[in-house]
Amino acid sequence: MSNVSRLALGLALAALCHLMPAILPAAIAAPASEAASATEAQQPPALTHAEASAELKRLQTEQDRIKQQASDPDGTTKLDELDHELHKLDADVDKLSAALTPQRAQLQAQLDVLGPPPSDGITKEAPAVVRQRAELNARRLQLDAQLKQAAESKENIANLSGQIARLQRSQMKDQLALRSDSILNPQFWKPMVSPAAEDRARMAAFLDQVVPMVQLAWQPSQRAATIALLLLALGVWLLGKRLAERALAWFCLNKLPPTRLRRSALALATTIATVATTGLAVQIVYNAFTRNYELPPDLMTLYGGLVKLTLTSALIAGLGRALLCTRHPSWRLPALADPVARAMKPFPAVLAGLLLLAGTLEQLNRIADTSVQVTLLGRGLVSLVVVLTIGAALLRANRVRNELAAAGEQPEARATLAGMIHAGVTLIVIVSMVALLAGYISFARFLTYELVWFDIVLCSLYLLTQVTRDLFESLFSTQHASGQVIKQLFGVDDARLEQAATILSGIGASLLLLLAVVALLTGGFGTTPADLVNSLVTVLGGEKLRSLNIMPERILNALVALGVGIWLLRTVRRWLDGELLPKLCMEPGLRASLITLFSNVGYVLLVLLTLSLLGVRWDNLAWIVSALSVGIGFGLQEIVKNFVSGLILLTERPVKVGDMVSIAGVEGDIRRINVRATEIQLGDRSTVIVPNSQLISQNLRNVTMSNSTQGVASLQLTFPLNTDPEQLRDLLLDVYRENESILDVPAPSVMFSQLAPNGITLSVTGYVGSPRIAANTRSDLLFEILKRLRAAGISLSVPQSLRLENMPPFGPEPERALAAG
Repeated sequence: MSNVSRLALGLALAALCHLMPAILPAAIAAPASEAASATEAQQPPALTHAEASAELKRLQTEQDRIKQQASDPDGTTKLDELDHELHKLDADVDKLSAALTPQRAQLQAQLDVLGPPPSDGITKEAPAVVRQRAELNARRLQLDAQLKQAAESKENIANLSGQIARLQRSQMKDQLALRSDSILNPQFWKPMVSPAAEDRARMAAFLDQVVPMVQLAWQPSQRAATIALLLLALGVWLLGKRLAERALAWFCLNKLPPTRLRRSALALATTIATVATTGLAVQIVYNAFTRNYELPPDLMTLYGGLVKLTLTSALIAGLGRALLCTRHPSWRLPALADPVARAMKPFPAVLAGLLLLAGTLEQLNRIADTSVQVTLLGRGLVSLVVVLTIGAALLRANRVRNELAAAGEQPEARATLAGMIHAGVTLIVIVSMVALLAGYISFARFLTYELVWFDIVLCSLYLLTQVTRDLFESLFSTQHASGQVIKQLFGVDDARLEQAATILSGIGASLLLLLAVVALLTGGFGTTPADLVNSLVTVLGGEKLRSLNIMPERILNALVALGVGIWLLRTVRRWLDGELLPKLCMEPGLRASLITLFSNVGYVLLVLLTLSLLGVRWDNLAWIVSALSVGIGFGLQEIVKNFVSGLILLTERPVKVGDMVSIAGVEGDIRRINVRATEIQLGDRSTVIVPNSQLISQNLRNVTMSNSTQGVASLQLTFPLNTDPEQLRDLLLDVYRENESILDVPAPSVMFSQLAPNGITLSVTGYVGSPRIAANTRSDLLFEILKRLRAAGISLSVPQSLRLENMPPFGPEPERALAAG
């Protein structure tokens, strides 16, 4: 290269360097301007401060209008339209926020270019820069306030949308509680044939969550493992159940003592095996589809509901197989005739399967949030399945019983409680069917679900109660090793072991009964009684009732508690009277007193519990206490006095049932001590009612209070002075000794009690086995003494006296007869 060329190249490079500051910003600005133009084309147009304020004011006005319409007391507002308007307002708020946010960012960028004001106090800025920074800060504060107001509006819209959703659910509950189409109406079945577009869309959205899970589990790489897990679940459910039942049956027959415990334990083992294998199979199916997939919240909720429904259905089938026990009739726990048990065999499994299918449909409706018509269809199917299955089982069982009666065979004996339960179930089935035909679908669904839940709880209570009683009887039986070990370890006799078995079995049965009551009141399949009653009362004007503190759910709970409490008190009273107290070797009088005291205290506590469930507050009962005080001062004084006296009689026990008493000329045996009065049975089998206060305040003669089984008869006879006293003594002793009622120990005795001018008086004493036979014994002695005195030629002096210990005198007739003799 020549020098000239080098010189030209250097000049060109120098010129390019000088021109670079001007060319480079233009080259960069052109693409940047193009990108900014594209960005501005995508962003919403900028809004002025006045436009943004006007839009915010409009949004607030629309919110107030929707809120006012939603709180319309007439209830004529269409909540769906308000919800749609809220969604539009929410979209408008988003547009406003999207328009204001870039302006806020642009202002912040301009402020960042200007930078903060100088802080040294020396550097001076141009007035234009200071003015521009102040304007930018003021505009930024306005935009911040508008963005904050937009965020508050969005939050208020979300809260208002939630309130409208709750109102929609409340209206839906009210609609479900009211009358709808009957199951005989084709409109009721229309959603099954041609569902609405809204329901199809919701079910499609739900299926969009299910299809990816199934597709992932059915991929070629996962298909073999999925099929293997499904086959494993089927094998566990079918084959595993049989193997588990056989293993548990072998354990019950070979390891348990040969008592009734084998039967009850075998029934419990059958139920546990059915439920456990079904639950394991469901878990395996769940793992087959979700081992590589995380379920969304809706599917997790559906899975939880299906697991509960499946285990409940398995429990129904297991209880049916365990209690009917058609393969081994001798192992059957309930007293069912074998033909009746065979006739009812298929119904528990059929009910469990149909309930599982219908309940799954209802769960899908709940998760997909379908319309009211589809929800009613699902509830109607569930109710119809339960009604038809249980009704067919009742009809078939009754037909078999009638056939047995016509053939001359005796059907199974049925207790009163079992008959009442059978009648109640039949009545509920009939009422549910009538409700389905009349269009009260939710009411029928409530009745049928509660009927199934009641049957489950009742059968479980019966099975567990039998297992508990048989377990304690076998555990404390001296015929088995466990009872012998307990006897040697604690040094107790056979009677104490029997008492311990009775007490523990009673406590176990009481706890199980308490759990059953809690399960009935708090558990169940679907709508609780309180929910259904609240829905109906809300439609009928429940707010007025609530203003008067009248809560339907409290009344229902109080009535249930009162009925169950009365039945429980009577059951425990029969158990105490028939099982526990006789085994404690208590006398009849003490047993009667304890049972009466238990009943009185139990009924008082039951009344207090019922008032508490009704919501009665004791600090608001001052007027009742005042009224009672006035009433006690006037008309209720005697009643309260007799009541308190009755409690004293039951606690101090100066008299008890079975005692022989004499009060105010009334003599007889105490048969019952009630709260107000005591019943005394006389010798002629008549009954005298004596107020309890008289037994406390008056003089009372209790012949048998000392618990002595002996009575004392003492006769005083007066003879002439010329009579040989030794001859009289021998004669009287011979008469007493020869009488069969007079005891040898203590021996009868004769005492010379008086020497008077009119003759000598001898007292003869003898003991009998009971005070109640003393009168008859005295009569026999008098006949024999008069006979022998006449034979010996000995006369009696006048007057004569006769005294019988532990018995009141019978009047002057015997003395006149003796004097006449």
